[in-house]
Amino acid sequence: MSRSRLFGSLCALVFLGNFARVVFAPLVGEFIDEFTIREGTAGLIVTLAWLGSASPRLPTGWVLTRVPRQHVVFVSGAMLTVGALGVALAPGVTTLMIAAFVVGSASGVYFVAANPFVAELFPNRVGRVMGIHGMASQLAAVAAAPVVTVTLWYDWRYAFYGLAVAAAASTVVFVLLARRTDLPAAGADDTDFLRGALSEWKLIAAGVVLVGLTAFVWQGLFNFYELYMIDKGLPATTARNLLTVVFAAGVPAFLVAGDLADRLPHVPYLLGIVATFVASVGLVIVASGLVTVIVASVVVGFTIHMLFPAGDTYLLASLPDDARASAYAVFSAGMMSTQAAGSWVVGVAVESGIPYDVVFAGLSAGLAALVAVYAVLERMGRVPGGAANAPQ
Repeated sequence: MSRSRLFGSLCALVFLGNFARVVFAPLVGEFIDEFTIREGTAGLIVTLAWLGSASPRLPTGWVLTRVPRQHVVFVSGAMLTVGALGVALAPGVTTLMIAAFVVGSASGVYFVAANPFVAELFPNRVGRVMGIHGMASQLAAVAAAPVVTVTLWYDWRYAFYGLAVAAAASTVVFVLLARRTDLPAAGADDTDFLRGALSEWKLIAAGVVLVGLTAFVWQGLFNFYELYMIDKGLPATTARNLLTVVFAAGVPAFLVAGDLADRLPHVPYLLGIVATFVASVGLVIVASGLVTVIVASVVVGFTIHMLFPAGDTYLLASLPDDARASAYAVFSAGMMSTQAAGSWVVGVAVESGIPYDVVFAGLSAGLAALVAVYAVLERMGRVPGGAANAPQ
């Protein structure tokens, strides 16, 4: 059985896993109304989904030193099915929070198992396949707001019923294809989780700080994007569908970023992406009027989504076979934990009376300072995976 077909089933699963995380963003206003909560609590629901995505990554990394990748991917699909049903059936905000955490956990298990698996399926084109895999994930983000718009004509819970059915079916297809495919043995020597993680701790730390803090700002921005646009004076429906614009801009970004990641020096490339993201957030802040807001949304969406395949390629292409899953799991857990609180921090700040513009200006200024520090360290040759390990 062709590895390409198996890769196709992984793309279906990553679509569903990311949909389960991002679909909470266009539902923030609905949660506030239905469960009679404030912005801080609504932001916490979203944060729990992303904390859920962070929480199983370290234990999953350890499991991968004992269990084949494909078995762990199967478990993630089963978890996603159960979690989606939990959200759909949630009678109150506490149950909703627990189910959101489970849904997020499913995605965390998936990404830690599947990303090294994808890199090992196609070792000679890591950046490209990570870009395609990421594009499939991004298509889910594009679909989230329109799906929510349609389901709100009836009941937002239908989105999660559909997700549960699709997750169950896709998991079965993946298992059948995996049984019939000649799988790589690249991770066979990755049997010591602690040794693998400690041996690459400098690379892990460099990735967590740069990618994690950038994603922290992105978390706060996109999960409150709808309410932010309403605050700018746009109609609620237009504001919700601007999320589609932001995420649609990210679809080609994954392909472009993946191809470039195979060709450019990793660290300067990442710093260029983060610096451009900072500038694009500034553009969103100063934008006024529908046309300029749409342009700003396209720019910020394209830029931030270049970060993820570039960051994954930086780690996965730099890590040796005998530490790839272990070290990537630690990076992934640290990066997700760092970014997860972004929506909660923004929600609390806004609830306390700080304007959205001030919140996002402050966060982007912090990122600009981080880029400056990394640029200096890179010039000094102090950033792991930097110029010395650039693609040839």
